[in-house]
Amino acid sequence: MFTLTDDEKAITETARDFADEYLAPQAVQWDQDKHFPVDVLRKAAALGMGGIYIREDVGGSGLCRLDAVRIFEQLATGCPAISAYISIHNMAAWMIDKYGSDELRQRWLPRLCTMELLASYCLTEPGAGSDAAA
Repeated sequence: MFTLTDDEKAITETARDFADEYLAPQAVQWDQDKHFPVDVLRKAAALGMGGIYIREDVGGSGLCRLDAVRIFEQLATGCPAISAYISIHNMAAWMIDKYGSDELRQRWLPRLCTMELLASYCLTEPGAGSDAAA
């Protein structure tokens, strides 16, 4: 039988509480207003969500991808768009953590983990635009 450890439960509950308090009450209005809540993203980062699976030496939480999935699932209960963005931010930051030189890691990741800086990526393919399945 699969059961969560106490730490895994705490991570999941923290993300759910954050979604309930900061995301769910505003999600519809943010969508209608086309508002990107940077202040709320930085609150999430203060809980370690700006660098979930980034190494700790540069300010990351040092968690695993499965922990990240649990976090994103809980955040999505409050606002799927913000959950998706935090997922993308973490993926972009991870690429620097995994493949960047130590100089690049030290230069960019501390500010990405606090979400002082925000990361994203662009996907395009010849003849397919941004349709990755094509």
